Amino acid sequence: MVMVTKVPPRPAPARRALRLLLATGLAGTSLVVLPGTAQAEDEKSGGTTLTVAVSQSIDSLSPFLAQKLTSTSIHRLAYEYLTNYDPKDAHTIPGLATAWTSSADKLTWTYTIRKDSTWSDGQQATAEDAAWTFNKMMSDPNAATANGSFTANFAQVTAPDPQTLVIRLKKPQATMTALDVPIVPKHVWEKVTDFSKFNNDKTFPIVGNGPFVITDFKVDQYIKLKPNKKFWRGAPKFDELVFKYYKDGDAAVAALQKGEVSFVPNLTPAQAAALKTQENIKVNDAPGRRFYALATNPGAKAQDGKTFGNGNKALLDPEVRKALFLAVDRTTLVDKVFQGHAVEGEGYIPPRFGSYFWKPEAAQKRAYDPAEAEKVLDAAGYKKNAAGKRLGKDGKPLDFRILCHATDPNDKAVGKYLQEWWGKLGIGLKVECLDSVSDPWVKGDYDLAFDGWSVNPDPDYVLSIHTCGTLPATPKDSGATDNFICDKEFDGLYAQQAVEYDAAKRADLVKRMQSRLYDTGYMNVMAYPNALEAYRTDQIKSITTMPEAAGNLWGQDGYWSWWSAVPAAQAEDSGGGSSTGVVVGIVAAVVVVVGVGAFLGLRRRSTADDRE
Repeated sequence: MVMVTKVPPRPAPARRALRLLLATGLAGTSLVVLPGTAQAEDEKSGGTTLTVAVSQSIDSLSPFLAQKLTSTSIHRLAYEYLTNYDPKDAHTIPGLATAWTSSADKLTWTYTIRKDSTWSDGQQATAEDAAWTFNKMMSDPNAATANGSFTANFAQVTAPDPQTLVIRLKKPQATMTALDVPIVPKHVWEKVTDFSKFNNDKTFPIVGNGPFVITDFKVDQYIKLKPNKKFWRGAPKFDELVFKYYKDGDAAVAALQKGEVSFVPNLTPAQAAALKTQENIKVNDAPGRRFYALATNPGAKAQDGKTFGNGNKALLDPEVRKALFLAVDRTTLVDKVFQGHAVEGEGYIPPRFGSYFWKPEAAQKRAYDPAEAEKVLDAAGYKKNAAGKRLGKDGKPLDFRILCHATDPNDKAVGKYLQEWWGKLGIGLKVECLDSVSDPWVKGDYDLAFDGWSVNPDPDYVLSIHTCGTLPATPKDSGATDNFICDKEFDGLYAQQAVEYDAAKRADLVKRMQSRLYDTGYMNVMAYPNALEAYRTDQIKSITTMPEAAGNLWGQDGYWSWWSAVPAAQAEDSGGGSSTGVVVGIVAAVVVVVGVGAFLGLRRRSTADDRE
């Protein structure tokens, strides 16, 4: 959500406009500032605070550890990556690096580091910072927790001069223009001794070179950021950005209705429907970049071969997973739970990413078929007793647990349907809703879990979290795995796509990986939820969606939304900050033009966060 807050005054637009009239010889022209206009509001306040409500806890402020969507979204604001994604169509554009080239054999990549990127403490950002970041991830397993898949194939990283970064690979790597790794300042981070425990949440402001600087943080309360006035692309227009934790989504919506906040992400369909009819509120309903899935514990284990956790061993049987898969009615979930604000789930990559989107052929598809699910269980030896309860191989009733996010109404609603559908199979289901599912999840103490990830334009990372290499080293360690999947066939396909530069061939490999994941039944993608968000038009004048044609605001592949946001109170004085903005509305899509001190344009149409 977004709240506009008054802070001490600065030179107001009215005074700047008067100076402009004097300078252009128009001093005789009357200038009237009416009460309630943007100029009058800015005369009184001089600044604004944008408060975004979040329902997900910060897992870490260390870019080396953070994996949750809220945390990684904040890191995109605080640190530059080598490259970025264009908000229009997500193609690769310069970030900290202004250019890049590869050797003929694709094993050596050279990046030109920009000269105009400055750390917020005044020091210049250089290639040495990038080299140190990658080398630390290569040499310290704890520093590779969040993003280690990107550097696992690196042989050597050097910085021969401040503007040149050279990465030498063991074998070709297709993600070299999509390394989604925050670059940190060497002079700050080289003082850290234990990367497994350092959460970067004690000393503020946190030194970064992104559009914002993190200035304060309280666990499950808020995180505050200020504009980085030295940001090479231009400083953001809002004077402060606050992410405030809300456990109750209804309370957040009520605050929006009262004008106390200006932006609310992750709306339920009912909330969105109620808000669409209210004055000064617009709802953004656009294809999202997330999938919503059912994850099965495949038997939590570490790379040392030791198993842990208390997952139900019946779920190690692919026939049981297949039967559960067949007893999930995706159409009903899209219609009843998401009320049409989603697309039926199939492959792992949402339809928004067209070249990588996969769907099963008719013969492969596991459509809703409870009768077939009964047959599968019967044939596999899971018979019903006289009371109608399905029995496991050990003679005990099949009863499963599913981890549910207490802050996500979708989890609770879907859980009720699963209890009904699986109950008819004779299988019991206990829905365990927790404020934070992370603790039992990483310990392997679950049978099933509601899962979801935001997918980047390059799908490498979200596929890598299901490879054997991301399992924790030992049961006591942490890993980058999502839910302990380790499948040799999947790993082989992952290794092939990682070195394939031909776009069509790589897309085919990614689709084969999704097909394999589908067939194993470890991940049941049930839906691709829309980005369902609302904002107050009397507080936010314009803001960039991604993609611009009809995309999301929250959880973007970049910093475009909050960096570009124009306060309504400053709309007629847009000096500084971003040069363009896309106004999100309901109906038509138009190109928005920003002139000097003026913003012209029409409004246009532009979910719950789980693990990333």
